[in-house]
Amino acid sequence: MPTRILPAVGDVDAVRSITTLLSQLPDAEPVAPVVDSTQLIDTLARLAAESVDELPEVVVVHERIGPVPALELIREVALRFPAVGVILVTSDASPGLFQAAMDYGARGLVALPLSYEELASRVQAVAQWSVGVRRHLGSGGDVFTGVGGTVVTVCGAKGGVGATLTSIQLALAAQASGRSAALVDMDLQAGDVASYLDVQFRRSVVDLAAITDISPRVLADAVFRHDTGLALLLAPGEGERGEEVTDRAARQIVSALRSRYEVVVIDCGAQLSGAGAAAVEMADQALLITTPDVVAVRGAKRMVRMWDRLQIRKAEETTVVVNRHTRGTEIQPPLIQRITGTAVAGTVIPANFKELQGAVDAGRIHELDSKGAVKQALWGLAGELGLVKVSEGAQKGGRLRGGDRGSVSFRRRKE
Repeated sequence: MPTRILPAVGDVDAVRSITTLLSQLPDAEPVAPVVDSTQLIDTLARLAAESVDELPEVVVVHERIGPVPALELIREVALRFPAVGVILVTSDASPGLFQAAMDYGARGLVALPLSYEELASRVQAVAQWSVGVRRHLGSGGDVFTGVGGTVVTVCGAKGGVGATLTSIQLALAAQASGRSAALVDMDLQAGDVASYLDVQFRRSVVDLAAITDISPRVLADAVFRHDTGLALLLAPGEGERGEEVTDRAARQIVSALRSRYEVVVIDCGAQLSGAGAAAVEMADQALLITTPDVVAVRGAKRMVRMWDRLQIRKAEETTVVVNRHTRGTEIQPPLIQRITGTAVAGTVIPANFKELQGAVDAGRIHELDSKGAVKQALWGLAGELGLVKVSEGAQKGGRLRGGDRGSVSFRRRKE
């Protein structure tokens, strides 16, 4: 059986030399190369969704792959796709880098300039390892395929537009439907998730920032278990400590959460830090919350353009959610879509602060009235995003139901 090899190389000249050598290897089947880290993860996720057997046995990662650094990318591949063997191609073949690559999950390292003999030896060894892992896993229906959980980031176009409320309710909807869910407060200087849920905590996301290998035990120690069953990873009580959470630390934390929970919702606030930017880049779905007013919509447009300039996320890969919507406002979702160049969620959140005020003031936002229009809409948004488990009967009936201390129904917005 030929060995499927997927090159991940951003440099044009390097692509040519690597693919040429790979095509000369015995029993090798190089597949079309990917040019950046996002395309690699998306490709592997798509193949893994079909079957673990569809994944390539070997992924060759070039040191200049981007935008995610090579070692961080190797860690994510190792966590999400454990049956795939990764080889790092690098000009630095020092013992220090070799050890670092192994620590991050690589199965081999090949030095530049490439040698046919060295590359062939490494590919053969890694391919045999991958085949052995798959044989050990077997082909049962409940085998972990490495896809991991769904990560959703929620950012505000400006402060006060409802990003935290949205984040909490999306996570609660997923948890109530039977999925394991984690809520992360990545608004590191001014996070309010703890206040909204009235929890006292000692540990925060900062406690994971300096840990290079986040084991399930370490992660469990940092997470606060809420009465609803929701796992909370909270922002530090001292805002200045937020600087300790670097973009590299954020990638490790998000990868660890993805491997442990089915749904991970991250509240990034309105001021995007390096950690928040890393989370948005890694997210399966990135939401940008706006209200239907000129200032907020301009803020959304600025945010989208900044993400594009910094190569964090493309506009078409972002979904804007309209909060405090009324039929009488001049700025409606189609106009917001044209201004921002993004997708706009079909579900809009109505303006009804009276429904929220008591729960917000008491720090009991998880106890919103299940029949209230705001909660109905937010849980409808969770359904639109695919974050909740839905029975076949509910889907056919046009309603989605989730239980948060009682049956809750919500309708999809009609197109």
